[in-house]
Amino acid sequence: MKIDLHCHSYYSHDGSSSPQKLLEEAKNKKLDGIALTDHDNIKGWEEAKKVAEALGLFLILGEEIKTKKGDVIALFLKKEIKGKGKEPLWVMNEIKKQDGIIIIPHPFHFPENFRDKIEKYKTLINGIEVFNARRILVLQDKKALKFAEKYNFAMTAGSDSHYFKTIGDAYTIVENAKNLEEFKSGIINKKTKTMGKKTPPYYFIFPILTKIGLIKKPLF
Repeated sequence: MKIDLHCHSYYSHDGSSSPQKLLEEAKNKKLDGIALTDHDNIKGWEEAKKVAEALGLFLILGEEIKTKKGDVIALFLKKEIKGKGKEPLWVMNEIKKQDGIIIIPHPFHFPENFRDKIEKYKTLINGIEVFNARRILVLQDKKALKFAEKYNFAMTAGSDSHYFKTIGDAYTIVENAKNLEEFKSGIINKKTKTMGKKTPPYYFIFPILTKIGLIKKPLF
């Protein structure tokens, strides 16, 4: 099973595409599904659930939460976690209360790196994003890979897409998984593989223009 574990719709402050467009592109790219991980909100969940069902795709309900020390991706959530600006430990414990999965995205990519010793949270964290398609520099991905190997974390990849055309530029594989429970188990048991390519920089123009208000939503 192939799932892009890091995707943003226009419900993120810097996203420019609807959940429907993200999922349609995932279908075009022959992915099995996506995780919708909008910044600090779950406003796209209901729309995404309907579209995913219609398209026959898997949808992981998630959120990218900006904690006091950096971003944390929560996967397999049941409800929103209002953790913006709070301590990572509090956020991670809230994720675990929902039996969710914790991923640290772009852990070494300045300025959105995780600004604390990740190993402090190793009993709570499930995975490290070792490939982020949106971050141009490769050395930081390699550092994340070595870190995940050293501390025996699951390795994940995601497009960090903010524009539908970049969905699937990176994704996570759990071989032989037939449903989301098996995919989740694959992350927990560190049976993941990653695939990806770096997103061409010209695709960044849409999120940038959206963020500064020169493009009005909805766009795509």
